[in-house]
Amino acid sequence: MTDQDVPHPPVPATQEPAGIPPELARLRHSIDNIDAALVYLLAERFKATKQVGVLKAQRGLPPSDPGREERQVTRLRALAHEADLDPVFAEKFLEFIVAEVIRHHEALAQDHTGEA
Repeated sequence: MTDQDVPHPPVPATQEPAGIPPELARLRHSIDNIDAALVYLLAERFKATKQVGVLKAQRGLPPSDPGREERQVTRLRALAHEADLDPVFAEKFLEFIVAEVIRHHEALAQDHTGEA
């Protein structure tokens, strides 16, 4: 049984100390909810990219696809602009995620090569 197979109790929002203004507590609670959603969305993204990595390894494709990555950067920068988010920040965030995905894909390729 892996850690992913074990059900985990819900993680409560951060507990605020006494004396915090209600508006600040409400905003922080909202941030906690958004952070939780981000974690779950990232987990879903990595599940999908793992499947991509397995397919790439099975077909002998390279772990990295610079053309796809560049299209994603362009797309994400446009989305960031529409969302009133700093496109430079959005690009750095995507680069961080893509670097981790490539690292996973390289490991999958190595595992697949080792099985052959």
